[in-house]
Amino acid sequence: MATNHNITATGRKDEGKGASRRLRRSGHVPAIVYGGHQEPQSVQIEHNHLWIASQNEWFYSAILDLAVDGKVQKVLLRDMQRHPFKQQILHLDFLRVSENEALRAKVPLHFVNQETSPAGKSAGVVVTHELNEVEVSCLPKDLPEFIEVDLSALAVGDIVHLSQVKLPKGVTIPALAHGKEHDLAIVIAKHARVEAEETAAPTSAEVPAAKVTKADAAPAAPKKK
Repeated sequence: MATNHNITATGRKDEGKGASRRLRRSGHVPAIVYGGHQEPQSVQIEHNHLWIASQNEWFYSAILDLAVDGKVQKVLLRDMQRHPFKQQILHLDFLRVSENEALRAKVPLHFVNQETSPAGKSAGVVVTHELNEVEVSCLPKDLPEFIEVDLSALAVGDIVHLSQVKLPKGVTIPALAHGKEHDLAIVIAKHARVEAEETAAPTSAEVPAAKVTKADAAPAAPKKK
């Protein structure tokens, strides 16, 4: 059963940079809700409640129940602006979703059973996660909060691609429709020594010495006065 994630907001009429600054000083965050064949709506959300919600993975990928003045709207977070060094959220964009229209959203990848796989139990093997999230397309009711990638059979030398991910019913990866070049690697297992050889810089013995010509060696002729 899907979990409901509730965010409470209040409608606002004051807009502009000055109004936004006043909101932030009062402990609130300005936000906008748009899409869903409705007019955009400016809202404000209590910062501390929002900050706690933002510490959860679901805040960025799940459909949220945004209650604006008591009226609930189904939305997805589309953009969030943070202060460069303070623990402060400055602005949010929410997209309304329609239950009968497919949407696109980025979903986290959860890698499981890596430690018990042949590669995970082999000494000197490095397993790298090339992607930690993937964009999917589906109806809102089918949107997963995350997608599990089972690595129990991962062996040394294996490369796991997007096309090998087991997707929930009703969920697709749009990138795969654009050809094999979009079937990106998401997990690579290889020996550590191979990785070291690939990233090692050339030694002085491998770098050819610069040739010195007679012109380079000869001193410059004095200028005539």
